Amino acid sequence: MKKVTINEAAELLRAQDNILLLTHVRPDGDTMGSASALCYSLRLAGKTAYLYNNPQFEDNYPWIAAPYLAPEGFAPSYIVAVDLADETLFPKGFDGDVDFCVDHHPSNTGYAKHTLVWPNKASCGEVIMELAKALSGRLDATIADLLYIAVSTDTGCFVYGNTTGETLSAGAELCQAGARNAVLNKILFRTSSRARIALEALLMSSFRYYDDGRIVISVISKELLDEVGATEKDCADIAALPGRVEGTVASAVIKEIDPTHCKISVRTTGLVNANKVCARFGGGGHQMASGCIMDKNCFEAADILAGAIGEQLK
Repeated sequence: MKKVTINEAAELLRAQDNILLLTHVRPDGDTMGSASALCYSLRLAGKTAYLYNNPQFEDNYPWIAAPYLAPEGFAPSYIVAVDLADETLFPKGFDGDVDFCVDHHPSNTGYAKHTLVWPNKASCGEVIMELAKALSGRLDATIADLLYIAVSTDTGCFVYGNTTGETLSAGAELCQAGARNAVLNKILFRTSSRARIALEALLMSSFRYYDDGRIVISVISKELLDEVGATEKDCADIAALPGRVEGTVASAVIKEIDPTHCKISVRTTGLVNANKVCARFGGGGHQMASGCIMDKNCFEAADILAGAIGEQLK
């Protein structure tokens, strides 16, 4: 693995063609917006570039990636991973080597031949913004929209603790370049399905409190999803929900995969290092937002996770 600078990354990509971009499993707005923006920027630079057809795009705003999906039979010569910290996050169906990775996770394992990682950035979109400018020399309204999706979703519309002055400056630059922030904010942050509203109501009434309320954990079982008719899309960004309780310093949402496996998303205010907590269970991410998978049922996992967080609080 060789680390590269923005300019080196741009030169590296200019020397390639027939490029396939990967998004991570259970894609969110950052990986979708960032990969789509890089794909669009590569096309502006005269390259043939497509997104790997992640089968889970349908779970979260498929219109973001739709114009960039690879046609059947496309044979790539160069593979680029966007917002993928490690190989366990490869999209379903992909099995191969990665030539270049663009990321912002401090837990990035360096699996790609060349890596551009800026761990001080709140979103991968901020890294892609600089890379796009290095590639094409400009940001137009299309790329601004895509990058605004990336940056805003990974910061909870600029309210999460990872938001910095640089993040706000990036958002302002994207708006000046033509990002439709009002339209996108309504779609991404101020519109919920009826199933999502019902899901939130049930979750709020069943929060699990630990350590005198400093730790709040919510469990999403398959039975609960079936009860309200919710899908994976209705669970987007739900990890932030238990952290809204007054006095919370660390929170988590635990989502059932099957009776003996669950997916965990941890959020903190900074007093607890979420990355270190999740690393204990084979996961990782950022200091204030990380995730992992545990081979336990949801309620066992909640108690184990609360214990691990509590150790840091002590």
